[in-house]
Amino acid sequence: MNDNDRIGLAAFHSAGALRGFVVSGRWPASTREWTQLLAMTVRVATLPGLLATSTVFGVREELPEDPEPGTVGLLIAEGPVLGAEAVAPGLFAEHQPPALIMLHPPSETTPSLPENAGAASGCVLLPGLPHLGLDHRAAWVEAEADGTVTSLVSRVGVDPNRDPDTAILAMLLAA
Repeated sequence: MNDNDRIGLAAFHSAGALRGFVVSGRWPASTREWTQLLAMTVRVATLPGLLATSTVFGVREELPEDPEPGTVGLLIAEGPVLGAEAVAPGLFAEHQPPALIMLHPPSETTPSLPENAGAASGCVLLPGLPHLGLDHRAAWVEAEADGTVTSLVSRVGVDPNRDPDTAILAMLLAA
């Protein structure tokens, strides 16, 4: 396997809070690969204190200053879902990212099973153009602190209004 075939992911933080991820190698090319990337980000979200609240991350294809070789872009923490610092509708009106991710820390995740207490969760929305026959795609992942993925679902033809996470992400893209 060529190193260019791999997708690398490195978390970065500031003042103890998760600020995003550096993506290297290449961007995910399918719903399956975006789901795998989401699973990695959810595992990071399980780390105590790193993610204080449910947060939206936007895909940025531009490179950071002085990037490492192979860097293709960033997943940047755009802001929390609720509160004074919440991501404002219309933030993505000028430039729609190819994907938005929402991560929930364990304190804001209702686990799929009682024995999964302490799990974090997340959702990735890959917006489509339904009027052109390109359906919205999404995935949802729940993972425990030891890395165990306790729930993983991915779908094509998603109606964003049927799930709270996809509804919020779609609203941020549409506003």
